[in-house]
Amino acid sequence: MFYGEPEGTGNEILDKRFETCLIGHARVERLWTGARWLEGPAWFPASRSLIVSDIPNNRMLRFDEADGSVSTFRQPSNNSNGNTRDLDGRLVSCEHLARRVTRTEHDGTITVLADKHEGKRFNSPNDVVVKNDGSIWFTDPSYGILFDYEGGRAESEIGACHVYRIDGQTGMVTMVANDFEKPNGLAFSPDESLLYIADTGVTHKDGGPKHIRRFKVNGAKLSGGEVFATCTNGLFDGFRLDEKHLRRAGMDYWQHVDWEAVENWHDLKTRLAGRTFWYLTKTATRLVWDAEFNPGDVLVFGSETRGLPAAILAEQAGHNLRFPMHEPVRSLNLASTATAVIYEAVRQFAGLK
Repeated sequence: MFYGEPEGTGNEILDKRFETCLIGHARVERLWTGARWLEGPAWFPASRSLIVSDIPNNRMLRFDEADGSVSTFRQPSNNSNGNTRDLDGRLVSCEHLARRVTRTEHDGTITVLADKHEGKRFNSPNDVVVKNDGSIWFTDPSYGILFDYEGGRAESEIGACHVYRIDGQTGMVTMVANDFEKPNGLAFSPDESLLYIADTGVTHKDGGPKHIRRFKVNGAKLSGGEVFATCTNGLFDGFRLDEKHLRRAGMDYWQHVDWEAVENWHDLKTRLAGRTFWYLTKTATRLVWDAEFNPGDVLVFGSETRGLPAAILAEQAGHNLRFPMHEPVRSLNLASTATAVIYEAVRQFAGLK
């Protein structure tokens, strides 16, 4: 164990494919203690602060990264659970006790986004995510109405536990999935073509589900729903999907990037037929500033450690480009290379001011 590492929080990699997901020296660090049960962390980068729900204590806390302090953000909080940010940086929260989804405006006032579906009150909204079209998707298990501990004991008006969507333009609430025992955490894939939803129904049903399901997103509707992963130790709760393939390219603002994943190289070439491809490799003889770029050109980068496969580089050897570097020192990483090539291309055909 490392100094300050809480017992039982180490990493164990069972599949070598996960080795690239973790930095070797990364460890869980305890930043603060004093809550009863924390959930729903939502990060606000402008203020370098984290909002989190202390559900049984009926309060929301704020962690300040600048000085490490923790203060009460809101109390009472209606036993809030899941939190997130909307596209305008406002706090969106699921409230167990009030059985609703709310938004905290920039001036601190609270707007109720949804508290009923077809005239019936929700059970206890649990976790929430915001899509790039402004729609809000949330789960509604019954945990908050089963006991007074994390909400208020009550009968379910809906009679089941579903997943819902709030339209970002009209505010209309629609049910998008109705075959869950206890829908819990949910998260979109980075390109928002898939929605993953955890079902923790085993908590109140012998042999019940303890898995994550994967749905295809078709506008305001879902299809599919196959089991993606089953938990073998404990339960899946809140989660987010990693977008490291964009962050590795230095795109920290990936949510503002129009992108999609393509299954294989052949499909990509077919879809972009007719465009000019440029391949970045340290083995090229042609320098980047010797190329003539045009709008619509395609820049191809390989793995930072392995580069592009030889078969791809052989397709158009005359379009292989490189930056001069002093060996054996690698003075440019993938992020720096991508940035420099893009700026050179834009400088040529658009101009930079």
